[in-house]
Amino acid sequence: MTMRKLIALDEDDLAVISAHVQDASVHVADIIWRQGEKRLVIGMRRPDCDELVSGKPCSHRLVSALRFDRVLACKARNLDLDQRDLMLELLGLEFHPGRQPGGSVLLMFAGGEALRLDVECIECELADLGEDTLGVAGLDTGDVAADSGS
Repeated sequence: MTMRKLIALDEDDLAVISAHVQDASVHVADIIWRQGEKRLVIGMRRPDCDELVSGKPCSHRLVSALRFDRVLACKARNLDLDQRDLMLELLGLEFHPGRQPGGSVLLMFAGGEALRLDVECIECELADLGEDTLGVAGLDTGDVAADSGS
């Protein structure tokens, strides 16, 4: 397991971070919009990309934080941020240019939910905080451990 800290300052960098957060589990309670600080922080449990790249089944998840700075607005579609117990699956991130260097970052979730961030510019960081030792809702870690030896 490699702990990563990735920074995105342009659209290509954001595509790399998008690949790393694909299929991440996100609790709505872990989406924190700090309007006064122009910051959005999302806590997540994401697949360990090292295992995926090596062709092994992904049996480990990492606890990570995804942070966006210089966010002018955060808008939700098909998502009630007051439903704090709701679990989402992040599909990926897209950047849609606007008035340079700004635009919108779209965070797309599996159930059709989305967050749109209007940004002054792309300023994003993905930081791994450690291995997920608690497991993820819907993932039976006992089965993972039993299957990992085959």
